[in-house]
Amino acid sequence: MNMAASHARGKVPADKIFGANAKAVEAIGKYGKDKVTNGTQGVLLDDTGTLVCLPTVEKVLRNVSTPDLIGYAPIRGLADFLTNVIDFTLGDYRPDAYIQSIATAGGCGALHHAIWNYSEIGDTVLTTDWFWSPYRVLCKDALRQLDVFALFDENNNFNLQNFSSKTAAVLQKQESVLIILNTPAHNPTGYSLSDSDWDAVIDDCRSHAKTGKRITLVVDVAYLDFTGNADSRKFFQKFSNLPPNIFVIMAASMSKSFTMYGQRTGAMIGISSDQEAITEFVNVNEYTSRATWSNINRGAMKTLATICQDKPLLAQVQKERNEFLQLIQGRAAIFTSEAQQIGLNILPYIAGFFLTVPSDRPEEICNKLHDANVFLVPLDKGVRMAVCAMPTNKFPGLAKTIKEAIQAVEKQ
Repeated sequence: MNMAASHARGKVPADKIFGANAKAVEAIGKYGKDKVTNGTQGVLLDDTGTLVCLPTVEKVLRNVSTPDLIGYAPIRGLADFLTNVIDFTLGDYRPDAYIQSIATAGGCGALHHAIWNYSEIGDTVLTTDWFWSPYRVLCKDALRQLDVFALFDENNNFNLQNFSSKTAAVLQKQESVLIILNTPAHNPTGYSLSDSDWDAVIDDCRSHAKTGKRITLVVDVAYLDFTGNADSRKFFQKFSNLPPNIFVIMAASMSKSFTMYGQRTGAMIGISSDQEAITEFVNVNEYTSRATWSNINRGAMKTLATICQDKPLLAQVQKERNEFLQLIQGRAAIFTSEAQQIGLNILPYIAGFFLTVPSDRPEEICNKLHDANVFLVPLDKGVRMAVCAMPTNKFPGLAKTIKEAIQAVEKQ
């Protein structure tokens, strides 16, 4: 007998990332950590395989007062957090616009609210064909559909033509479109839109907005601070003086920049040329927060505010983060260099936690890699590896192992 409501039936919590990690953990228990390469989860591990928490972040968190550690927070979020999360995220590139923020349960919570409040039930939400798989889950659970446009053209550059045509197609059948772009340091490819890419995206959105239909652009910046580029925030200024029917939402997270994954703290930052749209943004999303998680982690919000309000503390956190950024870049450099030497095709990688090998048989390749105790994540169109999570000594020869697995599968 089905007791669940009709819209809830058939939902099964199958997550490829956590499923692949479970297999890796099982292998580690059987063969030992040194014998297993676990490139499944997007968390930062040092070269001993230990989960990283930036030392200064940990120190500040452990010194948060007991009332701030255990007390309820305002539904919208602590006032100092709301101010500082905007300042930290936008940095020196604050756009000329009205800007407000809402605390969320991580970046995922920001995406949830954006989908629920800025698309209609039954609508199509648009993102790139390479995407973080929970985007689809979030849409499906909210009774929306997810459609994709090709991220890359034939020269592995941003595919503006397909972006534009897919946006137009969606707007032909509905009154608004929600577009999710994960950049910079895109999950799962490591690609980042360039300055000129952003100019083209904004110009195209302006063109579509002339129809009078509404465009909400959600920019998932979870990996913003792992780009190694001092100007990685520069594109934020392009959100200045947009037409009132173009609304921008930044999905920010403490998970990566502050290594506080399980504290589930983030924010959605609304950017608009229209003051009324920003007032509405605060109201509808605070209401939805009350209807979902009520309020979020007060201690984590206080940690971010404490760090951001103290320049020496913030500088120390940035120094510590940069050391691990260099570690990730070194790991990626080994893999990309060896891949190029042996002719292993990978998607364009610029920065971030992940690299992806395209393939039309990802499940079979990942299963074959299990023979070598290598555990990666099968996507719809390729295999994702978390360079953030594998010690540096796991990288020499890894490209060769993957190519051999591909060749073995192709011979079957």
